[in-house]
Amino acid sequence: MTADLHAYGIDGPAVVRNPTPARLYEDALRFEPGTAIAESGALIARSGARTGRSPRDKRISQHPDVTDEVWWGEVNRPVPPATQEALEARAQAALARAPRLYVVDGFAGWDPAYRIRIRVICERAYHALFMRNMLIRPTAEELAQFGDPDYVIYNAGTHSAPADLPDIEPPTSISLCLERGVMVIFGTEYAGEMKKGVFTIINHLMPRRGVLSMHCSANAGAYADVSIFFGLSGTGKTTLSADPDRRLIGDDEHCWTDRGVFNVEGGCYAKAIDLSPRAEPEIYRAIRFGAVLENVVHDPETGTVDYGDRSITENTRCAYPIEHMPRVLLPCRGGHPRHIVFLTCDAFGVLPPVSRLTPAQAMYYFISGYTAKLAGTEVGVSEPAATFSACFGAPFLVWHPARYAEMLAERIERHNARVWLVNTGWAGGPPGIGRRMRLDYTRAIIDAIHDATLESLPTTEDPVFGLAMPVMCPGVPGELLVPARAWSDPGAWERAAHDLAARFAANFSQFADQAAPEVATAGPYSGPSAPARASA
Repeated sequence: MTADLHAYGIDGPAVVRNPTPARLYEDALRFEPGTAIAESGALIARSGARTGRSPRDKRISQHPDVTDEVWWGEVNRPVPPATQEALEARAQAALARAPRLYVVDGFAGWDPAYRIRIRVICERAYHALFMRNMLIRPTAEELAQFGDPDYVIYNAGTHSAPADLPDIEPPTSISLCLERGVMVIFGTEYAGEMKKGVFTIINHLMPRRGVLSMHCSANAGAYADVSIFFGLSGTGKTTLSADPDRRLIGDDEHCWTDRGVFNVEGGCYAKAIDLSPRAEPEIYRAIRFGAVLENVVHDPETGTVDYGDRSITENTRCAYPIEHMPRVLLPCRGGHPRHIVFLTCDAFGVLPPVSRLTPAQAMYYFISGYTAKLAGTEVGVSEPAATFSACFGAPFLVWHPARYAEMLAERIERHNARVWLVNTGWAGGPPGIGRRMRLDYTRAIIDAIHDATLESLPTTEDPVFGLAMPVMCPGVPGELLVPARAWSDPGAWERAAHDLAARFAANFSQFADQAAPEVATAGPYSGPSAPARASA
């Protein structure tokens, strides 16, 4: 279906509106170098120089109607409204020079009472297919009645950002006007910027309406019991929500209303590095016709993908419609969560594989949003790097983290949800000394949470973090459950634990003035002189 873009100040290019995957495959293979078809039938695309998001290049327009609602700082850097409007005009002019443009219309939010209409205008067929997968795809009737969108994304990512505009640092610029409903992308062809731009919009709009937006995955059991999994990239959100015994609600972005949870997206965006049919069979089989593989290495003769090859990037990804998963709850909505799991990949090897959190601890660890990653990919052991991201998604927040934390606390109390901290990282020491927690052990822990086994088993308290750690769990070696016992040198664990505790304390200091006293003292002891932890 063709359509013009006169209403957006764009004339000249051939415009293809809401094309089919087949059409997008044809155009990508014809016009976009580096594109191929994988043996599985997925489209292989390259995102150019940028193979990940550029959070420091994100700006939000200081529109007077929203400026008091925004958590300004490193996460949300301001741009003057006049500059934002100039960026929009420059993007329209750049897109008008393209030989062809694609328009993709879709929804964000599976609950019709809260969904928003998104329109994407882009140059690359790869980008169009990506957003066709990640937005909720309207029916033919819904498309006919789509009307004007609530938000428009101008993806001029193949063009450098203008160098003559204040507060813009070429070549990359990602800017949002939350009040007027416009997102503009320059200088990056990484498709994930569009996805997370939509999530930033959701994180602004939903709290306005008394709805909690969350960077989490979700699934439901046979009796409609819902679990949600918070976590940063690489902690296991997508993998653990793809449970063969439960139905997937979504893998990354959700909202919690007075009626329950709903998925924001129409697809999944899974990390593809080291993907295997044995460890993650559901995700592996979802990568077929219609899916988009980003920045993977493949055999040009056979189309076979080498999922272990990191030569382009560690951040290889695949975007596919949620219907590609074998067990999906459609529409993607569920009731109130019974279990809330905070996932962390602790590369220091300090935290226990699983612990039960008190309400105060739940708020402390939610606001902290901790994980730790290897600092590099060189051969040998690298120093782990602690990462703290408020609410497990700071780059996508708009309001102050306390707003989201207060909403989560209220819902946990009202619905009597159980909260757990699960470490998918190392045990027995950091890399080179300890070993990564096996996926089957983590799945056994999640199973024990779901069938209530862990609620009845004895626990012991972590002497530094004050966490209630089960001392046994079916399917998990007992020596792994208490971290100090997993280390060959318990004294080394204690030193590492106090070091990590001090990092927690330093990070939380920026939020302490807005945290309740019981939350501020619910974190780890950072040393012998640390104040006593408040009971909850």
